[in-house]
Amino acid sequence: MIIFDEVVKKYPGDYVALAGVSFEIRHGELVVLSGHSGAGKSTLLKMIPAIERPTSGAVRINGQDVSRLRAGAIPYLRRNLGLVLQESRLLFDRSVFDNVMLPLVITGHPPRDAAKRVAAALERVGLKGRDREIPAGLSGGEQQRVAIARAIVNRPSILIADEPTAHLDVAYAREIAALFKSFNEAGVTVLISTHDESLFAGYSPRRLVLGSGILI
Repeated sequence: MIIFDEVVKKYPGDYVALAGVSFEIRHGELVVLSGHSGAGKSTLLKMIPAIERPTSGAVRINGQDVSRLRAGAIPYLRRNLGLVLQESRLLFDRSVFDNVMLPLVITGHPPRDAAKRVAAALERVGLKGRDREIPAGLSGGEQQRVAIARAIVNRPSILIADEPTAHLDVAYAREIAALFKSFNEAGVTVLISTHDESLFAGYSPRRLVLGSGILI
């Protein structure tokens, strides 16, 4: 489902974030991406939804070369992806329901079906009955659950998460890790970066390790 073929990413000043990275991820895999701060994990993940583009090499998602996509085709690519980025980007002037509904509004989903999907996503992440609350009134772990609900409301085939447990205490972090494992068990391909691989130790994921932009 995901192929990186000799992917290089350079930023201004000749800073090399990724240096010839190649790997494949198959349907239904749970993959944990690790590495030191600045190793290139966030850059790698942002290549998949075309938030970042490679300087050279190819990124293919379901056979589609993302590195060559026109800007107008990117929203269609992202409909099959669930994204949980380091910055949750929740809208704090809107309810939990409205935050989770947003991807369905963008794709023009029928309102009644969209509302059912939002309710199902919130129940899936353990926030049933919290839909009218404002994110600012939730704990950090609960806000992260809202971000995850928003990522899965479109029922994506691939779920990507960038350090989703980074600012959570151990108990919340373990609950979030268990959530991603449950999505994988339901058939979703999951790629997740983490600073703490021990959270996934009992799940036997496949591991990718980055070091200074190189796949170790």
